Amino acid sequence: MALFKLQVNGKSVEADVEADTPLLWVLRDSLHLVGTKYGCGIAQCGACTVHLNGTAVRSCTLPVSAVKDSKVTTIEGLSEDGSHPVQQAWMEVDVPQCGYCQAGQMMSAAALLQKNPHPSEEQIETAMNGNICRCGTYHRIFEAIQLASTKMK
Repeated sequence: MALFKLQVNGKSVEADVEADTPLLWVLRDSLHLVGTKYGCGIAQCGACTVHLNGTAVRSCTLPVSAVKDSKVTTIEGLSEDGSHPVQQAWMEVDVPQCGYCQAGQMMSAAALLQKNPHPSEEQIETAMNGNICRCGTYHRIFEAIQLASTKMK
């Protein structure tokens, strides 16, 4: 075991875990940030998506030792009060059905809009490729991303 000092959602935190522990399990089990979900464990479904220095990454295969001084943002850190444009758009469009994949979907969308506040349809499709929704709410996810892009400052 080793003590890892991390920057998560703007706070300095510590986790005493093995170096090869996936970031997902550090977030969920050590830091009790359970918004980030386990889906497939092989970085294919997107349920575990978080931001690493603003870039969407899959936390289920990222060892905590690779995080180093990077800033990690989880769905809990996107905004404290649900005021992020992506969160607002998700609610306005009524995207979730079961909701399990939605944190990962929103984190991918937020990373896209941070880099490109007004993406084309093709850019949205490319950025969201690999985020799986078993309920099939893709058309509402797409609509919410377009709506969120109008809310970006």
